[in-house]
Amino acid sequence: HYRLTAGTAMPPLMLGDDEAIAVLLGLAALAATGSAAEGSLDDAATRAYGKVEQYLPKRLRHRAARLRASLETEAPPAPSTGAADLGTLAEAIGQRRAVAFDYERKDGAVSRRRVEPHRQVHRHLRWYLLGWDTGRGDWRLYRVDRIGGLTMTNDVFAPRPLPAATAVDYLDQGINRGRERVVLTVEAPAAAVADAFRYEDVELHPLGERRTRATLMLDTWEWLLTGLAFLDAEVTVEEPPAFRAALAAFGVRLSGER
Repeated sequence: HYRLTAGTAMPPLMLGDDEAIAVLLGLAALAATGSAAEGSLDDAATRAYGKVEQYLPKRLRHRAARLRASLETEAPPAPSTGAADLGTLAEAIGQRRAVAFDYERKDGAVSRRRVEPHRQVHRHLRWYLLGWDTGRGDWRLYRVDRIGGLTMTNDVFAPRPLPAATAVDYLDQGINRGRERVVLTVEAPAAAVADAFRYEDVELHPLGERRTRATLMLDTWEWLLTGLAFLDAEVTVEEPPAFRAALAAFGVRLSGER
């Protein structure tokens, strides 16, 4: 940041070519998500793109203009999240101050919550808050786009040990609750496996240049079929045995053998 005093001026924004491209691409990608509602993060990104472009050094403006003209971004369905709410939560986490807000559940019911905020998590185009719910005496995850009437209180809290190694791990535990752990050994490079399972949460461990161990959390074995079809590689289902048996039976049905 800059601190201005009397008689001084703010120096121009100085970005290298690669830094300018990274900033503009990041803003463009963020602007493409959500509904661009007023005050949302995606709306702020759209406005920020124009401002950053305007204040770039002259030697980069033409390149930035060409970048913008050449760029198309996918608009994946995602709820808009208030930029101000994310800023308030970040401030509360930094100052260790409790927050209060109205929270809308999936069924539409709304309740007032008082929470000690600890982490913000960005996952699958959603923003989450991990915090200690003082009313329930337990850890909770909240979708930030479902938060309303957010206020930061004057109550200061002591930090608590997180309920998992990281907030992302805790979120994954909730998302993967009830799912099966699936381990595959694939005779293909890690990049090819990552591409085949790009719509799944997959953990990859290269076992060589052309062999990869893949770990996924899935509801049913059928979710594997599309990824395996596009891999065109030998695959061994290490676990669970039920998935291995189901895939073998499916292969028999496809072959027409009895």
